[in-house]
Amino acid sequence: MNNPISISAHRGTQVVTITWGDGHISEYPFGLLRMACPCASCRGGHENMSADPDPIVFTHESFPDVPENHMVNLEGVGSYAVSFHWEDGHQSGIYNWNYLRKLCPCGICRPKE
Repeated sequence: MNNPISISAHRGTQVVTITWGDGHISEYPFGLLRMACPCASCRGGHENMSADPDPIVFTHESFPDVPENHMVNLEGVGSYAVSFHWEDGHQSGIYNWNYLRKLCPCGICRPKE
């Protein structure tokens, strides 16, 4: 598996940047991360859980400036994932490395059709 070698959150630009072991750099808007939260509550129940992000998250080009999209903190979960803490108190999503790499919104990982 291709693990991150660095993760940083930039509150000014509201972007999380991950540099992966293969050299790829992913930039995730805070709103995208929140919209793609993999927890059962955000996914609408355990029956909707998936190892892949819901494709609908890629249809949004901008995200509202609301507390639910304001990141307060992030923390590692073991050696396999990261969890984000949001201003509205939500923090139950665990984003594993595979999920985050599939969520990369860049033109290389998600070319425009």
